[in-house]
Parts: sequence; C-alpha cells; structure tokens
Amino acid sequence: MAESLSPEVYSAVLIDHFQHPRNAGAMADADAEAFVTNPVCGDSLRIFLKIEDGRVARASFLSSGCPASIATSSAATELLAGRDLASAEALTRDDYADAVGGLPKAKVHCSVLAASAVHQAIKGWRARTAAAPPSA
Repeated sequence: MAESLSPEVYSAVLIDHFQHPRNAGAMADADAEAFVTNPVCGDSLRIFLKIEDGRVARASFLSSGCPASIATSSAATELLAGRDLASAEALTRDDYADAVGGLPKAKVHCSVLAASAVHQAIKGWRARTAAAPPSA
C-alpha cells in the first residue's frame, strides 16, 4: 500500500519537494559522491557534489524510498548549494529535517541519510584531493 501524503502527517514543504524534487538525477561532472542506505527500511540516497573554490557549487541526488526520504534528499541539494565545505559538513540531521518543515518521529532516519551522505561525500573528496599530486 502506498504511503499517504496527508497534510496531517507531512508539511506542505515536504509534499512539494516530494512531488517536485529539485536537482534530481546523476551529475556527470561531480567532484564528490556518496551512497548511503538504511538497512532497516531500504531507503537509499546517492548524493553528487560539484565543488569549486572550496564551495558546493551544485548538488544533485538519486534517491529511492518513501516520500520523506525523497523530499529530504531534494531539500538537501538546495541547502548545500553555495555553502563552503565546512558549513556543508556542519549541517545536522535537524537542519535537513527543518528544511522540509519537520519530519514525523518515524521518518527522522531520512534526515540522517542526508547528513551521512553529505559527510561521506566531502570526506571522500578531501581524502582524494589531499592524496592527489600537485598540478604542474
């Protein structure tokens, strides 16, 4: 049975992000990406980041799961765009939940997925760029 998008359960912001996801799709020129999944419910998120001058220039996502998971992924891309990496890393699950107008207690894991994916993507990018030989 499909999950209901009841306004008694979800905010108008969350419903809008689910029905009209922003920045959905893979990013061919991403500098960083990460894939996370929730083994209990099966929700998954792949986040893509384009990093320029120490900032997230663009973000996109591929997500599979419940409406809250997809909406939170969409909102995450908007929160990230334009942020410096330290600010992006400092975002918490509460910030992602707030970006969609809050989440029901049973859906907080959706904001955890977003925070985890962002942290993993930036951590991986930092490790790769620190290990890269200097340009000639």
